[in-house]
Amino acid sequence: MKKTDKKAMVEKLRRSGSYRKAYADYKFLSRDELRPVRLQLELLKPEMFLERYKVKDTVVIFGSARIWSKEDALTRVKVIKKLLAKDPASKMLRESLAAAKSLLRDAKYYDIAREFAKIASSKTCARRRLIVVTGGGPGIMEASNRGAWEAGARSIGLNITLPMEQGPNPYVSPELCFRFHYFAVRKMHFVMRSRAFVVFPGGFGTMDELFEVLTLVQTGKKSRLPIVLIGEKYWGSVINFRNMARCGVISRKDLQLFNFAETAQEAWKIIEDFYRHHSFGDEE
Repeated sequence: MKKTDKKAMVEKLRRSGSYRKAYADYKFLSRDELRPVRLQLELLKPEMFLERYKVKDTVVIFGSARIWSKEDALTRVKVIKKLLAKDPASKMLRESLAAAKSLLRDAKYYDIAREFAKIASSKTCARRRLIVVTGGGPGIMEASNRGAWEAGARSIGLNITLPMEQGPNPYVSPELCFRFHYFAVRKMHFVMRSRAFVVFPGGFGTMDELFEVLTLVQTGKKSRLPIVLIGEKYWGSVINFRNMARCGVISRKDLQLFNFAETAQEAWKIIEDFYRHHSFGDEE
């Protein structure tokens, strides 16, 4: 009769996936059936950290990850020029160079975001301190977290996993740097404590975030609050808000849901003026 090695058998059981504790079993937690649990955890973890650090009122700054500082944008142009010199027939490189030059001109928005975040982090609004929140990535997000960091204030980064990995910028406060998988939960955290939104030129992601907020305010799901679009020329060229009203798909009063500003000081004044006449809404 075969000798039984009880110790080896028990060790085999200990290593089995079924024996692993559920909360420590990544493969189990990654199953489709566990999506509701992952959604709840992703909502709860940042909530607990933000409560721990007494974050109650925020100013959210949206904008392109591709708008870099002037120095970095200039470097990008030089790199593409060198590549184009080696392959002058490349249509892709010519298009990339044109885009890079356009983004170099837009580097002013990096400076405005940085200055605005510094102002917002240094002052109070209606005797409340607003904490800067961004998507935690590069570009306008980096500029905003950087401005708060330079003011000696905490700031929040709500980073997200993407196919092209986007890590956090170095200016986010380590204790308030979060990483999300689900866009929907991330957007909830943008909105929940927000008292103002400042939106810089951006692409699909920025548009998604802006229209999410506009819809929530328009439908009363979010209390009325300042929404400031930086760069009227840009916004007027990419979205014809007035034509939407003329076509009847939004009402004319919806055009009052947002304001335009060109400078950091103008944006902050719009927020200050709003709260001279309105109280801070309750959290949604």
